Amino acid sequence: MTRIFITLVASLCALTAASASRIKDLTLIEGGRDNQLVGYGLVVGLAGDGDSNATTTLRSVANVLQRYGLTLNPSDIKAKNVAAVMLTADISAFLKPGARIDVTVASLGDAKSLQGGVLLQAPLLGADGRAYAVAQGPIAIGGFLGGAGGAGGATVQKNHPTVGQISSGAIVEREIPAQFVHDNTLRLLLQNPDFTSATRMVDAINAVYPAAASAPDSATVAVRLPAKFATREVAFISELGTIDVSPDTMARIVINERTGTIVATSTVHLSHVAIAHGSLTITVTSNVGVSQPNSFSNTGTTTTVPSTQTAVNEQKGGFTVINDPPSIERLAAALNALGVSTRDMMAIFQSLKRAGALQAELIIN
Repeated sequence: MTRIFITLVASLCALTAASASRIKDLTLIEGGRDNQLVGYGLVVGLAGDGDSNATTTLRSVANVLQRYGLTLNPSDIKAKNVAAVMLTADISAFLKPGARIDVTVASLGDAKSLQGGVLLQAPLLGADGRAYAVAQGPIAIGGFLGGAGGAGGATVQKNHPTVGQISSGAIVEREIPAQFVHDNTLRLLLQNPDFTSATRMVDAINAVYPAAASAPDSATVAVRLPAKFATREVAFISELGTIDVSPDTMARIVINERTGTIVATSTVHLSHVAIAHGSLTITVTSNVGVSQPNSFSNTGTTTTVPSTQTAVNEQKGGFTVINDPPSIERLAAALNALGVSTRDMMAIFQSLKRAGALQAELIIN
């Protein structure tokens, strides 16, 4: 599996290095970004899986009931069917009132599960404290929590039952102002800032609209609207987004130690280097035997006798030389020939970086 994985990564990187992408897939338009919303609410109908009468939950329930003319002391309320939750959502630019967005719901207290719950109407606020959407509806958690639990009981859990989502569960009430053309110029923001990519994008745009684009830095491309699009900004952005550009790829290796994932770009290069790999395995096994007295013995007793066995297994190591030209493909072939595991590959990449033989950024998560 390890050989197949790293060879496949190298092959895919080599195939996609020269491919072109549309400008709309590589950039964002300044002034047209998403915004984050957050809110607080109550989920009801949890069949005993809600908060265990937390003070904040009880006060929230009392406040909700007060809206309907019921004045109660929070201490008189039992709220095991209710859970306090936090709501999060992203609202895209240009969304008009009446549009719907998805909402993520997460338990704030000690509720066991949000399964089967319904969120009561709750406002979603922006960073400026203003309400831009209102959320409400049944929650889908994509899992479950079953069983009584506790002493003598058992529980069965699938996925994470205290976090769910309401698809299209919030209605936009206020549009976020957005202006994407300033002084007859719009600015494209590269999602992966790079001087080479910005230069290539400027060249590609100018080939279609002469002298229209310039790059003030590695993350921005400024484009002036041609005269024929003076009053048709949307049409210009539509045509601009379909222009193909071949972005440059940084030489980078990303290692995730938690999942054992290694991803390398095709632009990774190596100096002339030799790699040796070997491992030492020490196995210690403990067994407990039983010693019994002879037959018809009146004084002997049965006792346990521990025993320990130790075994040492050292695999042979050998140097593998990366031949000309050193590249990620040849490194992959060399590591496959050594038969190393994914975790061993991580150690080899770190050693190559320390030795100065790896011309790439090494990112370890």
